[in-house]
Amino acid sequence: MNAKGVAQQALGRYGEELAVRTLAEAGITVIARNWRCRSGEIDIVARDGDALVVCEVKTRRAGEFEHPMAAVRPGKAARLRRLAERWLADHGGPPPGGVRIDLVGVLLPRRGAPVVEHVRGVA
Repeated sequence: MNAKGVAQQALGRYGEELAVRTLAEAGITVIARNWRCRSGEIDIVARDGDALVVCEVKTRRAGEFEHPMAAVRPGKAARLRRLAERWLADHGGPPPGGVRIDLVGVLLPRRGAPVVEHVRGVA
């Protein structure tokens, strides 16, 4: 992997750490990170009360082309729904509270603290 790829991975891991902290502060319990299957990866799987939360994390540096919250388009949303179904099939079916897909966007400004935005039910 080249230096840019390593930097992107580090940026993504940092964003996921911030996302986990933000979710925990909101009373959401993380039960898995970077869950993979043949169809793809779920960044964070969590429980919010009796609901299962599939959470996509997008981290961007300020000034980049796309704001992190613009990153979940219909195709990505459909893939997240399919991954959620696969998780449920592998882990005993849907919980009483159903399934929700959330997005945590992390924006890293050139100076100052990161801006973390959690949006529930994006897809």
